[in-house]
Amino acid sequence: MKLVLASKSPRRREILSMVTEGFEVRVSGADENVDTIVDNFDVPRILAERKAEATPIYDDEILIGCDTVVILDNEIMGKPRDKADATRMLKALSGSVHYVVSGLALKTKEKLYSTAVTTAVYMRNLTDEEILSYVEKFNPIDKAGAYGIQEMAGAFVEKIDGDFYNVVGLPLCSLVTKLKEEFGVNLI
Repeated sequence: MKLVLASKSPRRREILSMVTEGFEVRVSGADENVDTIVDNFDVPRILAERKAEATPIYDDEILIGCDTVVILDNEIMGKPRDKADATRMLKALSGSVHYVVSGLALKTKEKLYSTAVTTAVYMRNLTDEEILSYVEKFNPIDKAGAYGIQEMAGAFVEKIDGDFYNVVGLPLCSLVTKLKEEFGVNLI
């Protein structure tokens, strides 16, 4: 089976390439608006399914759809609009426990499997100087919650409870496990 990553995220590509070089990227044009009555912890799974469903698929392919959000106090923190919004988000995350939730959808022409993976992230108290420096140096406009744990912002995180790669953007353990269990594809 050929793997197809339905995402333009360079981080997801990098994570997937850690376990296989045999995949193609095919960007989904899925609508990412979700009804407000949906539980925020279920939004990423719905969006991952939507991305997998909206991407063309051919015989002997498995599509990988993924969507990641940051949730603080049951509110989704998306990607910041600008540096001021990134600063606001990081101030809100400072000294808190928040959740990174990734929806993972695996799809063939015959079958769709989906799940949501949650990782708790414990962020230490940040100074205004640290936040401003991070935002200026790394311009985290393309990252949910305005930070990348794999960058300097890893120094802001005291601990995590869950899959590190989920926080980066692709729940690697669940992906490898479910490809084997659900589709008989062993990447390791």
